[in-house]
Amino acid sequence: MYVHGENLIRARDVNLPQPTEYSYPIYDATGNTFTDDFYTVQSFGTWQTQQSFSCPFPPCINDVARPVPQLTAINQFESAATSIYHGMTVSLRRRMTSGFYFRLAYTWAHAIDDGQDALVTGSPVTVQNTFSTRSERGPSVTDQRSRLSVSWIAEPNPFGRGQEVLSMIFNNWKIAGVMTYGSGRPTDARVTGDPNRDDNSSNDRLSGFGRNAFLGPDYATTDLRLTRKIHVTEHFRLELTAESFNLFNRDNQRYSFSDNGFLNSAGQFVPLDRNVGGRRYPAYYQQPTTFLKATSAYAPRLLQLGLRFVF
Repeated sequence: MYVHGENLIRARDVNLPQPTEYSYPIYDATGNTFTDDFYTVQSFGTWQTQQSFSCPFPPCINDVARPVPQLTAINQFESAATSIYHGMTVSLRRRMTSGFYFRLAYTWAHAIDDGQDALVTGSPVTVQNTFSTRSERGPSVTDQRSRLSVSWIAEPNPFGRGQEVLSMIFNNWKIAGVMTYGSGRPTDARVTGDPNRDDNSSNDRLSGFGRNAFLGPDYATTDLRLTRKIHVTEHFRLELTAESFNLFNRDNQRYSFSDNGFLNSAGQFVPLDRNVGGRRYPAYYQQPTTFLKATSAYAPRLLQLGLRFVF
């Protein structure tokens, strides 16, 4: 299958000046040790290099000088985004025969777009640089390369007439299960502190990487259901049920999740001055200790029992 989308809705903040490239020193997670490296960012806030009352120790970062100063962000919705999906699905099925049903389905796919959004009410613009949207092209939030699903139903009734005792014990059972595996989903490496100084803290990514550039943990689970029918009389019967979700109690880890997909903290932009090699910088980048580490997990193993009376 191949699907190509054009003229998809995307929003940009058009009340921003042309950005200027600045570099900031990178410190370790403690914020005390310089790592001999720098963080480069396209910033909408310029540096002030002259001493003034508002900047006693230059350089300082000026507030963004918007072309329309009477307004803050002006979000312009455009039919400008594109998407591409290509995938392959293989399915194998055995119809219910002799009390057994089986189905296997595998999908390999790749979904790419350049920042289409779902017009989520109240959600800020996710385009990082309104003058260059090339870095927005990357894996879609729905991208998942591999997905495998296996399901089965077994209704064994091995004993017939003349074997009433064995039939009462071993017949009328039903076993059903579903096993699902999915490869990791794309994750956005977010930087807090608004390093591009556009007054939007939700669209800053790790320098040098595009949107959804990292892969999150995979996912696997097995669900099992066991049902037993007990005929009390001709018109009354009991149905006993035992179910298990995530039967093997797999630790399905995940990152934080928002309306725009999975995200993980890639560091913090700290607007405090630092002196490095005799040069003063108005801010620095602080490396995280939890980058690409899971922040939560899906549900653990759950068990439930049920009793149903049918009349």
